[in-house]
Amino acid sequence: MEISILFLTGIISAILTYVVNNKYKQGAVRASASLSLLVGLFFYSFPDIFNPYLTKNIPIVFIGATFIGMVSSKILPSYLLVGFSGFIFSIIYLNASPFFKGYGGALGTTAAISVLVSLSLAVVSKSEKMKKIKNYRPSRKNK
Repeated sequence: MEISILFLTGIISAILTYVVNNKYKQGAVRASASLSLLVGLFFYSFPDIFNPYLTKNIPIVFIGATFIGMVSSKILPSYLLVGFSGFIFSIIYLNASPFFKGYGGALGTTAAISVLVSLSLAVVSKSEKMKKIKNYRPSRKNK
């Protein structure tokens, strides 16, 4: 249950920041900072709403996933790709967090990797070679 909440947090955070950044034209930094501040203040003010694990990790995942939402709509044009990036971010965060301990820039690096994964999937799915593979039908020759 806790892990699914963190996945949902990553997806919602990325999409919310993307909307505030691109739809409401607030800019990437303002969108990320304002939403992160709201979540940080909420968990600072009400630390006993969730269990200690979620109280510690939800703000971290939220802040990290806001870096994904800072992407331009020209780079990632759909909410689906942004949400998928948030999901990928959560997976990487949950599995690689101990390896990044003590290093600066772990959240930004993880967010960049997540966006690059989504971007590459979008590019590959639109490529001509991929279309040929999808439409490939083996010939049926009688022997």
